[in-house]
Amino acid sequence: MNANINKYLVEFVGTMFFVFVIVSTGNFLAIGLALALAIMIGGKISGGAFNPAVAFVLYSSGKIPQTDLLPYVIVEILGALAGYEVYKRFVA
Repeated sequence: MNANINKYLVEFVGTMFFVFVIVSTGNFLAIGLALALAIMIGGKISGGAFNPAVAFVLYSSGKIPQTDLLPYVIVEILGALAGYEVYKRFVA
């Protein structure tokens, strides 16, 4: 169970960081570096989807099990909302 919590937490935090960089900078280089950093840090733990569409592709290709698809999508959506909320509170 702890391994599942870790991969969902990684997806949440990685998505939150990624979305925060997107909305706060709008700079393609910063966005690419943020995604690369998130994948380098969390990829071995969760697979590094950080996007519901990517999670679906990983599921379709057999890289994540069906039981992880819905939790990934949920935590990624929540992470994106959290990243935007951090932006609104501290940057905007």
